Amino acid sequence: MGSRPAGTAALAQRARRTVLRLAAHQPVHLGSSLSVIDILAALVRDIALSPANVGDPDRDRLILSKGHAVWALYAVLGEVGVLDVGDGERLAGHPCEGMPGVDAATGALGHGLSIGAGYAAAARLHGSRRRTFVVLGDGELNEGSVWEAAMFAAHSRLSSLTAVVDVNGLQQEGRTAEVLDLTPLDEKWRAFGWRVMTVDGHDTTALHARLGAAADAAGRPSVILAATVKGKGVPFMEHSLDWHVGSLSPDQLSAALAAVDGAVHR
Repeated sequence: MGSRPAGTAALAQRARRTVLRLAAHQPVHLGSSLSVIDILAALVRDIALSPANVGDPDRDRLILSKGHAVWALYAVLGEVGVLDVGDGERLAGHPCEGMPGVDAATGALGHGLSIGAGYAAAARLHGSRRRTFVVLGDGELNEGSVWEAAMFAAHSRLSSLTAVVDVNGLQQEGRTAEVLDLTPLDEKWRAFGWRVMTVDGHDTTALHARLGAAADAAGRPSVILAATVKGKGVPFMEHSLDWHVGSLSPDQLSAALAAVDGAVHR
């Protein structure tokens, strides 16, 4: 792992700026993208995704089940040279198959873990050592299909499967605890037979440590519950439902970029 955590923090910082710049050209799911971007940066670095291996059928897989946050994935893929992001106007608002670095089409919430479980089961059948990572939102856990997949994965002892939940406490309709309270999340996942870990979802060093621990989990899938802040890095967006989706005026973009840059020096 060596210098990877420090490099990951810088990668996430650059990607955060990219997301903000994209929002100057079209509406972007800013809150979710900014909450999940450190997680995606850590995952892309952990699986060593690059232009050289993006087409390798035996590489590790990354599924963004909370597909509306795809702008964060685009930004991270752009930073590692896998995707030409440009101004984002040619990019879809949800992950689409066929795009470099996008391993599954998602958008209708609740499907990603089922796809990931299928990928993990297929890897076992093919004798492959590839791992599968699925990033979900905490609001997405309202979907019953998530728990069906969780049961299947635990029953099938899919130890190559890791779920990472972006626990930012908000969803489009309000606070997750008020829309449908699923606490205690750790005990729920544990009861479904998963190995459970928690982490600060903006601490890239800690994220890499948890991902490393998940790789060593024998006989069962792992879930990492990552506590995050919706709109992380931009004070006027943080903890706010107003920025679930939106675009930025020139003045807002300037203020947001200044806030993100200033956070590096605090």
